[in-house]
Amino acid sequence: MTAGSRKFGTSPSGRYQVIEGIISPVNDDYGKKGLVSARHRIAMAKLALETSDWIRVDPWESEQETWTETVKVLRHHYSESLRLLQSKNELMKNKRPIERSTEDSLSYQHSVLPELKLLCGADFLQTFKTPNLWKEEHIKEIVEKFGLVCISRAGSDPAQYINESDLLRKFQHNIFLVKEWIQNEISATQIRYALCRGLSVKYLVPDSVISYVAHHNIYTEESEQKNEGDLLQPLKLHNTTVNPLND
Repeated sequence: MTAGSRKFGTSPSGRYQVIEGIISPVNDDYGKKGLVSARHRIAMAKLALETSDWIRVDPWESEQETWTETVKVLRHHYSESLRLLQSKNELMKNKRPIERSTEDSLSYQHSVLPELKLLCGADFLQTFKTPNLWKEEHIKEIVEKFGLVCISRAGSDPAQYINESDLLRKFQHNIFLVKEWIQNEISATQIRYALCRGLSVKYLVPDSVISYVAHHNIYTEESEQKNEGDLLQPLKLHNTTVNPLND
């Protein structure tokens, strides 16, 4: 997820200034094959982001009693961003003008509501066509109210996925396609596959994460079988069998 305000500036489109990136690990109850405990996934994500000054890990989704639909997670984070903005504006309002920096004063006078986008790989758009994986009204809310930022992936044609969907085509102005000029096809699935077989993943993930995995013996052939044969939680609700997205 990426939180942003409608300002001209640092994004590839020039329409937004990115405020922060949010990584929201999915709940353990999601049911994906090989999904390790959220406790470990959160810890590894935090280690991987130690050098980042704009991306953070948020445990809210993983801490819920059960799996939470994506649109509800987006609603939560958007509400939180509005709450923080309101708190900041209240703080600024109570400050004497002499106590405000020039930057704070300009920000207070020209504050705009933040927007929240769902950041995903281009192949993510394909999952909208998977029977019973998504509710139509949820897809509509995601693309209409929030919007998507889709990163290109080899073998995926996001423009085609959009054109094939009446709903996505209607809101394509709110779907931002980002072309990666330096292709990086490394996936979590490949990393897990290597770890399970004792292969080196040095230079593919941070050393601190590699050490954590080794210390806790997380990715093994046994862990890769977790949830095998189970349906993803959204599909359990519809009692429908379908191949889940592999990454």
